[in-house]
Amino acid sequence: MERILVIGANGQIGSELVEALANQHGADNVVAADIRPESLYGAKIYEVIDVLNPESLAQVVAQYDITQVYQLAAMLSATGEQAPLKAWTLNMDGLLNILELARTRNEAGKPLKVFWPSSIAAFGPNTPPINTPQYAVMDPSTIYGISKLAGERLCEYYFQKYSVDVRSIRYPGIISYKSPPGGGTTDYAIAIFHSALRGEIYECFLESETSLPMIYMPDAIRATISLMDAPAAKLSIRSSYNVAGLSFNPRELAFAIKQNLPAFDIHYAPDSRQAIAASWPQSLDDNVATTDWGWQAQVGLQQLVEDMLKNIRVDQTALKELDQAA
Repeated sequence: MERILVIGANGQIGSELVEALANQHGADNVVAADIRPESLYGAKIYEVIDVLNPESLAQVVAQYDITQVYQLAAMLSATGEQAPLKAWTLNMDGLLNILELARTRNEAGKPLKVFWPSSIAAFGPNTPPINTPQYAVMDPSTIYGISKLAGERLCEYYFQKYSVDVRSIRYPGIISYKSPPGGGTTDYAIAIFHSALRGEIYECFLESETSLPMIYMPDAIRATISLMDAPAAKLSIRSSYNVAGLSFNPRELAFAIKQNLPAFDIHYAPDSRQAIAASWPQSLDDNVATTDWGWQAQVGLQQLVEDMLKNIRVDQTALKELDQAA
């Protein structure tokens, strides 16, 4: 039986991954962990963990006899540019602590399978932007992207040298209605829905034609769990897999929203995040993931927009009711 630890469980991916893993393995077998003192999403088992504290990590892994770790704690692209040293420390030392723990557990005969998320931020301005292949020039221009590229190399190193079963996905921008924007360059594609439902004009920090790869959260969760469930012998990539969902630009997303909310309007006011986005791919080639473990995206733009509008509207209605009751 798998015993699973999700670090960063209060974050955008972690909050939904914990629920999906609990449905698959049972809530008693999934430990949610974060640096905050309590679970924001009602996890059955919750531990306070600082991923930069290796002793604390080892203690929790031993206490619950953990067999899989999802290390999701990180500082994202735009936020990282405001505090690059802090971002490097969290993103790199956090990963190294997990990889070292997996190495020592393996040597003790208690294998620990690791998932760590990379990102399209690991690519850069000289990467082929259209259908970016699995193997391409990678020259990231942000501290977040640099940490992701270094992390990919560390993952492959620990697999080759120490046989750590580490697996990774280069996530595109992830869109979800369950958690607010979290400081990423692609987070306009979440914030825009909140503005639309509040009847506001959305001030977009990217130019109208800036296409980026995106993925809807249900597809992202399905990709993550499918990769972790895949037989090790089928995996040819131990750095990080390209995984594509769909690609669009702010103008296309705004147009799709207007089909549902005709009064919606958007203005463009590019800021420092535009330069970051311009250095990233516009679309991804994920044929290696398809060949190795059967990956295939399922959600298109129309379904994504309708689902986001429906569910964010429900959330806002619930919040309004709570405010009135208070």
